[in-house]
Parts: sequence; structure tokens; C-alpha cells
Amino acid sequence: MAGPLRPQIVLFGSSIIQMSFDNGGWGAILANLYARKADIVLRGYSGWNSRRALEVLDEIFPKDASVQPSLVIVYFGGNDSIDPHPSGLGPHVPLQEYLENMRKIANHIKSLSDHIRVIFLTSPPINEEQLRRKLSATQTGRSNESCGVYANALMELCEEMNLKAINLWSAIQAREDWLDVSFTDGVHLSAEGSKVVVKEILKILREADWKTSLHWMSMPTEYAEDSPYYPPTPDGTKTINVSHIVSRRCLQWDI
Repeated sequence: MAGPLRPQIVLFGSSIIQMSFDNGGWGAILANLYARKADIVLRGYSGWNSRRALEVLDEIFPKDASVQPSLVIVYFGGNDSIDPHPSGLGPHVPLQEYLENMRKIANHIKSLSDHIRVIFLTSPPINEEQLRRKLSATQTGRSNESCGVYANALMELCEEMNLKAINLWSAIQAREDWLDVSFTDGVHLSAEGSKVVVKEILKILREADWKTSLHWMSMPTEYAEDSPYYPPTPDGTKTINVSHIVSRRCLQWDI
């Protein structure tokens, strides 16, 4: 592991996580915001459901690891909510089993350390027509209604367990033109869809009553001291500490 040791923010889930660095994705935005502050660790697995996640949970989050994450952002649900296939194969997980799986995932992660924090993301909505065009199919097994059922049920579970959660199904649909701008294929998020995810995550991090803030603007910058090797000022009397320079792109996320 490269040093110095930084806080870890782990993104764990299915394709919404794995593809979060594509197309101006929300994972890439977080990595940019947390540069020199925290490491964004990607543990995304396209096609997975909550049942598959449970099978390897101890491998991805071992209890005896020398360093545990500071924050884990978890997403499963979109694949679980797909209609069951007559063969019994496929990603569908019945709603009550899905909720129990998510409960187990939350309890395992919370047990790793006293300081670890968890945020759950619900299923985002989908654009059914865009997905049908993409797949050249009349039936996809996915529906926006089913995504909403799983999303709302997860929010209720998180309220019961006192967990931070973001209802992406509702947040993305709050924009009037969400059907036109939120997806690359009807399911996976475009740059505009990812902006909603980042905004909601940062809102939670800013407002959370945690002993140590994990909002990017509250965290110390690594190697922030002045250096004679930085660019000199025009008069040559000192150098410009570029570690404190925040790009305009980052400042739009000062929320």
C-alpha cells in the first residue's frame, strides 16, 4: 500500500458503482474532490445483486484488515428488482430477502470498527423506453415502478436501522427533464445523472453529526506546508503554495 495512509472511502455495489468513473461519473468526481485528502476505493461488480454480495462480503471487507474504511457507500437493488426468470436463473431477489441481505451487509460493515460510516444508495429510476431501444427488445424485465418499490423499502429499512441513505429514485426524478438527460442507456447514469448522486452524497456529509467530518472541504490536505520548490511569485520573494488551490470545477461542489 502506498503511503502516507489516508482515510478510505469505499464504493461497493453493482454496475452503478463499477461504472461510476465513466462518462463524467460520480466516482470520478469524488476522486477529484478528495485528491490529497482521502482515497476513493472502487469495489464495483456489474451484474451483481445483494445475494451475490453477501457471498463474498467477508473477502471484500475482512474483519482482520489492518486498516478499515472511514466510509462505505453501498449500492444494490436495481438488479434485485428485475423480474424473475421462469428458469430461476438471473439476478432477481424477492423484496423481503433483498431487505434482509441489505441489513446483513450494513451490520457487517458497521461491525468492522467504531468509526466506520455507511451510506446506502437506493435504485435510481430507469428510462424504460430508452432501455428498450438500446436492447432492441419489447420486454427487458426492468420497470421503473419496481425500482421505486425496492428504493422505498430500502429507505424504510435505513430509517429503522438509523443509517444514512439517499433515495436516488426520487432525487433523479425531481428534475423535469430527467428522462432525457440522466442515463446513457436507460439504466446507467450519464454525467448529468451522476451530478445528482454527488450532490446528495455531499449534502449528507456536510450535515452529518459525526465526530470527524468526512466532507471534502473539512478534511486536511496532505503535504499542505509551503515549499521552496513551488512556483515563485513574480517578485521572487516567496513561492505559491499550490496545494491550497482548488479548481473552479471543485468549487461548484462547495455544498
